[in-house]
Amino acid sequence: MQLVVARIGRAHGIKGEVTVEVRTDEPELRLAPGAVLATDPASTGPLTIETGRVHSGRLLLRFEGHTDRSAAEALRNTLLIADVDPDETPDDEDEYYDHQLIDLDVVLPDGTEVGRITEISHLPHQDLFIVERPDGSEVMVPFVEEIVTEVDLEEQRAVIDPPPGLIDDRAETASSRDDEA
Repeated sequence: MQLVVARIGRAHGIKGEVTVEVRTDEPELRLAPGAVLATDPASTGPLTIETGRVHSGRLLLRFEGHTDRSAAEALRNTLLIADVDPDETPDDEDEYYDHQLIDLDVVLPDGTEVGRITEISHLPHQDLFIVERPDGSEVMVPFVEEIVTEVDLEEQRAVIDPPPGLIDDRAETASSRDDEA
């Protein structure tokens, strides 16, 4: 199975380094020196990581054969893709790889269907489930314990208990309850 683990940003300096937008929660494993990554577009890869370092809070990588700013700039916006064993799981039982969560059904505690996870967005402070609703619209659900109360990989579902207003119907239900009171 192939997973997008990063996107290459702008060139940094004159020696071929690039900034990287990390899209994996295991950058030390997936983006380590010596790692060989497929790319999208495929014409730019595969790329082998020569060096990596953190500078001012950003990950900088240099790839074998890309030793100057022009070569680095040519890689901008390239997606880096790692091969991952589909049976591989994180060490912590409360952690999940993106590929384990994509396509899970999302339901409320009473079983009401919310939609299906189509993407995981990794933000600096928390991750978000991008959930496609049955009508084709999308809703973003913070992947925090208070909201995502259960992830059941065997049943292929995630149970969420969102606060009023996070999901449209619940906001309407809450406001109709307020009207009745």
